[in-house]
Amino acid sequence: MQRQQPPPLTPALLISAYAQGIFPMAGRRERIDWYDPDPRAIIPLDDRFHVPKSLTRVLRKGEFEIRYDTDFRAVMSACAAPAPGREDTWINGMLIDAYARLHQLGLAHTVETWQNGVMVGGLYGVSIKGLFAGESMFSRAPDASKIALVYLVEKLRAGGFTLLDTQFVTPHLAHFGAYEIPRAEYQQRLAHALTVDAKFHPAE
Repeated sequence: MQRQQPPPLTPALLISAYAQGIFPMAGRRERIDWYDPDPRAIIPLDDRFHVPKSLTRVLRKGEFEIRYDTDFRAVMSACAAPAPGREDTWINGMLIDAYARLHQLGLAHTVETWQNGVMVGGLYGVSIKGLFAGESMFSRAPDASKIALVYLVEKLRAGGFTLLDTQFVTPHLAHFGAYEIPRAEYQQRLAHALTVDAKFHPAE
């Protein structure tokens, strides 16, 4: 029996998946697996979002330049690159191509940290109505990805977003107040977020 080919990762398929709380990750042999974890991790966008004091001092120094959406593929490729403690990656070329198409449609974005004209950290995620699904981040300089996260939250607050999905809690994210909620509660928050007319780049 001929093995059935999985459907292509079109923007329509990705949007439909995220609207249901499902997201893809690359597995072995270029296979794409779909996930809907229970519990689900989120970062609060209210005053429960916590910036560690040590990072606040770094922010005050102003050592990083923050840019948005200047090189989407470069950010994803950096997130996919092996790093100490993360030798395996769930991001492959198929996913990079798929999310780059979402970015071209204004539905995926980056926050980037730069020093001396070089990108040293950043993150990317999917933006649908009032949902921002944070996908991955990278850092090539101390605190670079953490700074990007702080600016992401600031951006989402300004744009009227109501839900910042991080999928899983890591020690890195827990420092900022990330916590887990049951899938059922996530689905309720997601349903509300999809009724919100948020903008990643609100009109000035």
